[in-house]
Order: sequence, then C-alpha cells, then structure tokens
Amino acid sequence: MMESAGSASSKRKRVLIIVENLPVPFDRRVWQEATALKNTGYQVSIICPTGKDFEKRYEVIDDIHIYRHPLPLEASGALGYLLEYSAALFWEFVLAWRVLLTRGFDVIHACNPPDLIFIVAMFFKLLGKKFVFDHHDINPELYEAKFGKRDFLYRMMLFFERLTFRSADISIATNESYKEIAITRGGMDKDKVFVVRSGPSLDRLKKLPPDESLKNGKKFLVGYVGVMGQQEGIDYLLKSINYIVYTLKRTDIQFCLVGGGTEITNLKTIARDLKVSDYVHFTDRVPDQKLLEVLNTADVCVNPDLANEMNDKSTMNKIMEYMALGKPIVQFDLTEGRASALDASLYANKNDFIDMANKITYLIDNPDLRTQMGNYGKQRVEKELEWKYENPKLLAAYEALCI
Repeated sequence: MMESAGSASSKRKRVLIIVENLPVPFDRRVWQEATALKNTGYQVSIICPTGKDFEKRYEVIDDIHIYRHPLPLEASGALGYLLEYSAALFWEFVLAWRVLLTRGFDVIHACNPPDLIFIVAMFFKLLGKKFVFDHHDINPELYEAKFGKRDFLYRMMLFFERLTFRSADISIATNESYKEIAITRGGMDKDKVFVVRSGPSLDRLKKLPPDESLKNGKKFLVGYVGVMGQQEGIDYLLKSINYIVYTLKRTDIQFCLVGGGTEITNLKTIARDLKVSDYVHFTDRVPDQKLLEVLNTADVCVNPDLANEMNDKSTMNKIMEYMALGKPIVQFDLTEGRASALDASLYANKNDFIDMANKITYLIDNPDLRTQMGNYGKQRVEKELEWKYENPKLLAAYEALCI
C-alpha cells in the first residue's frame, strides 16, 4: 500500500531519483545508489521508464518505490530524441507530483542523459526541495559522437548542461574527467562536486562454471557486454573479427556480444556482409544470469569503444565488470579506460581494428598472461574499485546537502 505524505515514515529524509534512459533496477548504478541510500535510512522513490522485463508501472522492491512511465520509442535520430525527451519530461513531472502527494520527497536526484531533468527539478526547488545532479554522460560529446557535428543542437546541449549544473545544489561525477567538466564548463564550486565511481557489486558478479556450449564448437570465447549503439565501436570489432578469421586464418574463436540497442539490426547486417556471422552471436538484452554465463566462459573480454571526446572521458561499467570476474581485456587506448583497468588490459592503437585483432589473438595464445592480467584486475576491484568503496562517497555528498 502506498504511504501518505503525512505518515510517520515520511519524516525520514526522502529522496526522489529520476532516470530516463534505463528502467530500474536494470540500471545498476542507479539501483546501487538507491539501495545505499535506503540502507542508510533514507526513504527512496524512483521515476524511470518501462523496459523489457520491467513493464510494471508501479512496484516496490526492497522497500524502494518505483514509478515507471512509457516512452514512445527508442530514439535513434534528432526527431526521435525530441519525442522521447518530451514524453519523458511530461511523465516525470506528473509522477513527481504523485510522489510528492503520497510519499513526499526532500531531494530530487536527477540522473542524465538527458540534461533536461533540471526543468522538473527547478519547479520543485521553488517549493524548497534540493537538487542533486548525477552526471552519468557528457551529452554534448555524446551528441557529437552520434551525429559527427558541432551544430546548433550541440550548442543547445552545452546550454542545457550549463543550466543543469547551475541549478544543482551539488553534483556527482563518475570520474575525475567529469568533475573537471562540472567545474570548468559547468561553473560549479569544486567543493560541491563529488566523485562517486560506478564500482561493481561483487554480490551480483558471481563466479560460475564455464558453459562450453557458448563457444559454438570452437576452442575460445571472446565476450562483450554493453549497449549496441553508434559510439560503442561494435562495427570496428566486427572488422577485427573479419581480420582474425580471413587474414590471420583463425577459425577457433567465437565472439559473444551481449546487449541491446538501436544499432543491433544494422550490426547484424554488417556481420553478414563481412562474412563473420558464424563467428558472432548477438544475444540482445539478457537477464543477469545469462550475462554472467557469458562472462564466466569468456577467455578474453573486449571494449571497442571508439576514441572520441565522449569515450575518452567516460568510465565504462563493462570494464570493471570484466575485471571483477577476473577477465583480461583488450580495448582502444582511452584515458578513463586505462585509468580503470591499468594492467588488466592490453591497449590497441586508437580506432585501429587490425591492432585490436592482433592483441586479441596475442592474449588468446598466451594463457599465462591472461591469468596474470585477470588476477590483477580482480584484485584491483576487490581492493579499490568495488561499490563498497564508493558507497561512503555517495553518503558524504548527501551529508553536504544539509537536509
């Protein structure tokens, strides 16, 4: 049963988290943040979209109340994004009122993309509510990565980003690169910017016995987990696979690519055109159990994110998930990718699919190095990067709000 705003439990510090691009609890960072706050005594409500396996418009999980709304489509072009963002803002405003009048909230915690949720937050700031901006993506760079230009819409992204930072009481950055953007481009006081990395939870990332059927009769498996979008560089990975099969003459390696997204149909077409469909399995979005089966079976994991401004400054969750399960990595040489993985990864020359192919096969052929790199990455997660080390940083940010 829904609580009323005047109930005893609503006297706790109350947080409303708004996230648009993924449903919760599928969005792991948001769910970890929500759970951390709830376990510390906060009352937590979440507004998010519906999605595959998360169609319920309202449910309570672990005492966290989740309000979901529909979206008209998964955007892939400028008009699509306009429709998606407009619909999301409408529902976020409507559901925020629902939460306010039933459970109540003292803080709106907005997770981008897009940098438009400040429009909802600013209205409730007039009613005395605090605004926390959780900076997940750098949207101007994301726009440039998707559309390859710095036009009027790019400048609008910069404008909305600046308004978001100026509206926020505090902001949360996922790494030091994002903190620098908050201070220099966003104009925030450095004392109001808190770095909370997206550390993996070892309670979720369990070791499982390998599933040999995933190798499709081949000797080795290379795994990828992530979104199938334009900026993820999956097309470069497919070119690497073509080079491995037809130039290096390696037919003993299967590739399993886990995830969904707007580009998956196009990527399957590219795989067919490159004649590598027999070596690549696209799973689409799958439950955690299937993801874990793939990662636990993989001999090597890859991150083909292209070298651009967005990817260079962004921390990719998949890197630390690979490391948590003791998997050696091959990726293009990007600032934050290297900062996360260090010696758990080999680094291919930027956007060089041939170099990536050579480094994948080099790791495949050197099992001792794979073990050494995997153990290093796992220990780095256990001793430095696991979510339990980030949890106190999130709580420290909330203490600074003085609610």
